[in-house]
Amino acid sequence: MRYDKAEFKSAYGTFSQLPPSDAPEIAFAGRSNVGKSSLLNRLFMRKSLARVSSVPGKTVTINFYDVDSVYFVDLPGYGYAKVAKSEKERWAHMMEGYFNSGRNIKLVVQLIDMRHPPTNDDLMMMRFLSESGYAFIVVMTKSDKLKKKKDYVNRLENSKLELSFVPEERIIPFSAETGEGLDTVKKYIEQYIGG
Repeated sequence: MRYDKAEFKSAYGTFSQLPPSDAPEIAFAGRSNVGKSSLLNRLFMRKSLARVSSVPGKTVTINFYDVDSVYFVDLPGYGYAKVAKSEKERWAHMMEGYFNSGRNIKLVVQLIDMRHPPTNDDLMMMRFLSESGYAFIVVMTKSDKLKKKKDYVNRLENSKLELSFVPEERIIPFSAETGEGLDTVKKYIEQYIGG
């Protein structure tokens, strides 16, 4: 798969704007500021195709990227407390519409910050994916920020307990800085596109 040929396709601010699902989709979900754009840029071997922001809640649209006729779908981040109630409702409506409209979603890449236990929002999202029958992997971002080996090992072991409903091999430490975990993420993407 030629990730380096990725192109930004379009962004949609409401569910009703979404085009028909005419190609396989890989969806990227997670809290605001968890590193979805950084993961996408690392996959695409680009510095800024997906816009990275230090301000949480920046991605407020569903962004589609075309990679070899497969859509990589960057979903808006959830769980940012400073977003207005109306904005949270719009987000919920978009997500519900996206996941419940029979789209050709092959895999969901669920991101959580490796430095911290998953939030209630993270767990709720993963339980929804699990109960709805979506194939998903959990990518634990910012693994390079755990400087001490002991902290890294502890967080990895604790994550396996916190996410006991997720098969261990589907919990993948990832660093946008070092590229740790990137090949494993690609392996799953390609497996589900092929399957």
